[in-house]
Amino acid sequence: MFRLVLTPLPNSLTKLACNCTLKNKIWNQRYQAIMQNLIHRSYTSATGESNVGLFDDIPINPEYFNYKRYTASQAAKETVPPKSSLMLVRDFIDDCLYNPNYGYFSKQAVIFSPEKDFEFNKIKDNLEFTNLVAKKYRQFEETLDETNEISRQVWHTPTELFKPWYGYAIAKYLVNEYKLGESPQQDLIIYELGAGNGTLMLNILDYIQKFEPSVYKRTKYRIVEISEKLANRQLQSQKLRESKNTHDCVEIINRSIFEWNELVSDQCFFLACEVLDNFAHDLIRYDTITEDPLQAIVITDDKGEYDELYEPVTDELILRYLQLRSKTTYKSPALQNRLVRQLRNKLPLAPNMSQPEFIPTKVLLFLEILKEYFPKHRLIISDFYKLPNTIKGIDAPVVQTRYKRMMIPCSTFMLSPGWFDIFFPTNFELLRDIYQLVCKSSQSDGKIGIFTQKEFLKRYADLKRTKTKSGEIPLLMYYENVKFLLS
Repeated sequence: MFRLVLTPLPNSLTKLACNCTLKNKIWNQRYQAIMQNLIHRSYTSATGESNVGLFDDIPINPEYFNYKRYTASQAAKETVPPKSSLMLVRDFIDDCLYNPNYGYFSKQAVIFSPEKDFEFNKIKDNLEFTNLVAKKYRQFEETLDETNEISRQVWHTPTELFKPWYGYAIAKYLVNEYKLGESPQQDLIIYELGAGNGTLMLNILDYIQKFEPSVYKRTKYRIVEISEKLANRQLQSQKLRESKNTHDCVEIINRSIFEWNELVSDQCFFLACEVLDNFAHDLIRYDTITEDPLQAIVITDDKGEYDELYEPVTDELILRYLQLRSKTTYKSPALQNRLVRQLRNKLPLAPNMSQPEFIPTKVLLFLEILKEYFPKHRLIISDFYKLPNTIKGIDAPVVQTRYKRMMIPCSTFMLSPGWFDIFFPTNFELLRDIYQLVCKSSQSDGKIGIFTQKEFLKRYADLKRTKTKSGEIPLLMYYENVKFLLS
């Protein structure tokens, strides 16, 4: 039994797609593996559940137990994607996105940024603005084509489309909260995680310098950037070079936040704008009888094809996340309707595992680092809370690639590393509860707000400067699937 896991691609991408067939055989039993774990093979049915019973007696390929187990940090030392390997899903996704030699953000990603800011008061209406964006986007892609960078993966952000006003809104919030703080005489210290082109940093500092000069004198801005390519872009772009002559308070730290080991005892703000969506997740299913969670393992064979196995949860980070989540009011949709599942278990060919569920284990690790090394932080997160065209599963990601100016959606994350963007929605209400459990002792008042982007911008943005002639405000009409978390 095979399942097609990638939508049809152009012929020139056939070699990429050849790695995208997932040999999901159907299982009925648990097998005692050499590593003394119970492993399931999975096949996803149309209902999203794992079917069993058609291949009762097929043994697990014994070669798999000779494969090397990799973590993301071990895979980062490889110059090509490791084969004959086993990796947790989060390590596999992390390797696909961030491997310094072939990862998506290391080699392929390009952030679209209009050369000139849009003058909204001179634009007729939102339709004209949309057409202007499309025109500039085409011109940007033509530039990539001319420079033989057709494979580059391009996306845009509200920071870039609505500069400087989007950054100004965040800056206004930062300054207001800084002034309301217990010690306004201290420096305003801002950390930004994953700064992209550096545009948000420039806009925030420009605002503070222009409208809050006394605060600006006490401002320090530090960027934590895992991508060497993006860090270099932040350093070398003309705008940033000009900015550094003016904003000498900027420091760019080219390292992963997950490798952070220095205590920052000062009060600080920590920005993570459209960053959590690319934090790697783990994949679990639940035994339909016992409801015990099972962790997914991605197997890459010597031909570069992928398999998916399940075993009882032994990973410490997954266990910590599930334990913390059990202390909240959240109930996994995979475990709802127990009576229906009990009745289904008595039917022939009943599934032995639930539908897949992606859990944000790297987000938890990020929160733990904030707790340990930034004990006096204030957190500002903005990201997607829902996404279209996701793959199958609870809180599943969008997986896509760009080819000849088209975005090609995929139906699995198990694809050739480095060529595909993998980004997840964030359950902000659950994130807030987990954040409170992890960091509550470092938060004096415990107040954590969740706002839609529209609500946040209505409160802090200069809407008059972003209004078109028709009275429409594109700033409030785009990215309606984004929320803010403010601690």
